[in-house]
Amino acid sequence: MPFNITSIKTSSNGVWQGDNPLDFAFPLLIVQTTLILVVSRFLAFLFRPLRQPKVIAEIVGGIVLGPSAFGRNKEFMHHIFPKWSTPTLESVASIGLLFFLFLVGLELDLSSIRRSGKRAFVIAFAGISLPFVCGIGVAFVLRNTIDGLDQVGYGPFLVFMGVALSITAFPVLARILAELKLLTTRVGETAMSAAAFNDVAAWILLALAVAIAGDGTASGGEKKSPVIAIWVLLSGLAFVIFMLTVIRPAMRWVARRCSPEHDVVDEAYICLTLAGVMVSGFMTDLIGIHSIFGAFVFGLTIPKGGNFAERLIERIEDFVSGLLLPLYFASSGLKTDVATIRDAKSWGLLALVITTACAGKILGTFAVAVMLKIPARESIVLGVLMNTKGLVELIVLNIGKEKKVSFNFLRSH
Repeated sequence: MPFNITSIKTSSNGVWQGDNPLDFAFPLLIVQTTLILVVSRFLAFLFRPLRQPKVIAEIVGGIVLGPSAFGRNKEFMHHIFPKWSTPTLESVASIGLLFFLFLVGLELDLSSIRRSGKRAFVIAFAGISLPFVCGIGVAFVLRNTIDGLDQVGYGPFLVFMGVALSITAFPVLARILAELKLLTTRVGETAMSAAAFNDVAAWILLALAVAIAGDGTASGGEKKSPVIAIWVLLSGLAFVIFMLTVIRPAMRWVARRCSPEHDVVDEAYICLTLAGVMVSGFMTDLIGIHSIFGAFVFGLTIPKGGNFAERLIERIEDFVSGLLLPLYFASSGLKTDVATIRDAKSWGLLALVITTACAGKILGTFAVAVMLKIPARESIVLGVLMNTKGLVELIVLNIGKEKKVSFNFLRSH
């Protein structure tokens, strides 16, 4: 890194004492946050007639502020988004991502998945297995076509591509079904149950990919032992078992203790739960799995549908979705340079990735749904719903880049 992060100062003494606030971490973070929110909200307003979700505006806002547009002005990037400010912005954004995945786990009801039975499980299996295999096939093509991908870890790259192409964006699907008033229909219930199965399987596969990811060397430069990946997986499994057998009953007790009449006790338990999100994220990061996996699993331990869960969502959803999460997607856009898609080969590979992702998900779901004697029209609708993409895929690709198993070219696509 070309700068020393320990030399960065937090706050300035003000312009009257000769300090430029943009040379200090906190004032610059305020400017960056304000600029990102203003640009993303303006774009969301422009995209409203097209019925596009806010995350599209946030990603496009980051791209506009990044090297693809405004960032071509070196002075703008040097003063507003200098390299030394990246760790601060990404750390704040990552806190938002951590709590967002906690909310995803909080809204995912494992009991409803168990009740959904064989049909939803089979549809979910088809909806993730065929796209996953297709993703591995695409990974082979990309690895042999794009210069530089031969330097990326082989096994982890295949798994990351498989996960990125096969995952269904469960939170996005839930919002779409709610807006269309399809949540209580047979198609909606089947799609939600299958997507929940898909979501859990995808996060397990992602944890597997992170466990075996890396550049092949440890921090000291020595070669990594394959046994490390096994220890990471076993530790991750032990973490999940501990959370579901020890923490989950404890959170049920907490939920019973909380009621509208006990505001003080309720506040204390809510603060303790929010701290639990951070601790869970730290523990999985300590194990060697990404911190968002810990937050997601902790969300699964919270009892669904009660007053406690509702209060948690009320307290943090607007702050996370309205302020912190836009920073994460904008920071992704800031690192994206669409200029990398400059020739026919790049556009062809882009078309290959999109076509494979959509065809694998839709055709796999449709074929199995027809075999289960679901009417053809409903089967097509199920396939399209299971093909819902969104912010989860972007999270997977960002994690891949962090673990050095992705490539800038892929994130531009």
